[in-house]
Amino acid sequence: MSWYHYILFVLVLASLAASAFYSIRYRTRKDPQTKGFEAAKMNISMGVMLISIAFAQFILFDPSFLRGAVGAVFLLLGLFNAFAGFKNYSSYKKTL
Repeated sequence: MSWYHYILFVLVLASLAASAFYSIRYRTRKDPQTKGFEAAKMNISMGVMLISIAFAQFILFDPSFLRGAVGAVFLLLGLFNAFAGFKNYSSYKKTL
């Protein structure tokens, strides 16, 4: 296995753990401002995870139309999640 296999694997696992962590923190908070801040961090980590999975689809496996389509969908969803998360993070950080 190449070095980028390990980097993508670690990146997917770390962002999965961060998504689960912030999801649990989001669900246990009562204050709407704090909930929004935790949801923004969860969206960022979810976006990083989806982008990492998309790159894994593009780089690690033999190319095919279906694999490319799935990778493109994951990439678009990941970019949207990361963008929305960063936008919400900056707006909630100003209010906290």
